[in-house]
Amino acid sequence: MIRHSPTTMYGMPSTTTRIHGLDTLRALAVTLVVLHHYVLFVSDAPTFGWVGEVGWVGVDLFFALSGYLIGNQIFTAMKSPGGFSLKHFYARRLLRTLPNYWVVLALYFLWPAFRGDDPLLPLWEYASFIQNFALEPGSAFSHSWSLAIEEQFYLLLPVVALLGALFGGSLRLGWTAIALVFVAGMLVRAELWQEMAGENHKLYFYFKYIYYSSFCRVDELVAGVALALLRNHHPGAWTRLTRHGNLMGGLGLLACGVAFWFFLDDRYGYGITVFGFPLMALGFSLLIVAAVAEDSVLRRLKVPGAGALALWSYAIYLLHKPLCVMAAQWMASHGYGAEHPMTIAALLALSVLTGWLLYKLVETPFMLLRERYVPSNAAHPAQLTAAPR
Repeated sequence: MIRHSPTTMYGMPSTTTRIHGLDTLRALAVTLVVLHHYVLFVSDAPTFGWVGEVGWVGVDLFFALSGYLIGNQIFTAMKSPGGFSLKHFYARRLLRTLPNYWVVLALYFLWPAFRGDDPLLPLWEYASFIQNFALEPGSAFSHSWSLAIEEQFYLLLPVVALLGALFGGSLRLGWTAIALVFVAGMLVRAELWQEMAGENHKLYFYFKYIYYSSFCRVDELVAGVALALLRNHHPGAWTRLTRHGNLMGGLGLLACGVAFWFFLDDRYGYGITVFGFPLMALGFSLLIVAAVAEDSVLRRLKVPGAGALALWSYAIYLLHKPLCVMAAQWMASHGYGAEHPMTIAALLALSVLTGWLLYKLVETPFMLLRERYVPSNAAHPAQLTAAPR
């Protein structure tokens, strides 16, 4: 999940016009995840209908946004007069992601009620962001699996991009690599699914070795990178694509709708396990195109509260699950069950409020430090200042 600073949006200067379409997509992503976790860990009932059931796809939408936004930052910096600094990129990413993460991780380790009866992994696994490898379902802070994949992505993508530039910067090689990653992901999921078919505990196997796995869940991240590559190195094709933003949005909704339908029908089936994630990656990528296309409805649409939810989404994602579980127990002790409207409203409000607090008290100060000491990914920021616009 890309996180916005108080002074920048999506890697662009604060003076750049806010892209409401991207805010809307990010707000939608965090809302879907919160609703799904409510159903999964609090109510254990179809509280929000099919939306709650399929709400886990919000993580995949976050992945697609991350791939596009981070890829765009890297490719844009590499083409700029100031060049791209790996050191600056990593410093900016760490200042963005680690403070909130470490605060929440400390709560898990220092406050037993925060984790409940769920077992904690060794601290070094969380600290090194490898907790998603063969992650035991039901572990404490299990939703950090997606953060681990994103941190691995942040580590690898700029190195791969720089190596590609070092060896000639062949666009054909870049597109070939992207295609091979998609194919490899499908082959790995197909092989693992075949192994799962012979297991006694199939769902346990599915989550531990397929759903949480970095090797199986990069489809949307790579699709986002493909969009960034298209935008930065094929401007003509990008212009033609964004000229039809509403059409791209419609096709994106269609692709997502088909993927959601199959996931709802048989989430753990062979076909949807192998091909469903690439289909969803296509749908979310087209929605991102619609979100940034100049004349599209999605770009112009300003949903009330979406900008705030977009800013707070990382903090909300980190905190909402354990706090909702604890608050639901308290509400139940006072006679309000998980499906009571009072409980639903209180827990959703709690998710937003605590996310806002974490954003204000922890994330914002570090973003100010970042803007002061590492204002860009450029190797030579002074050249950027002097560059013609």
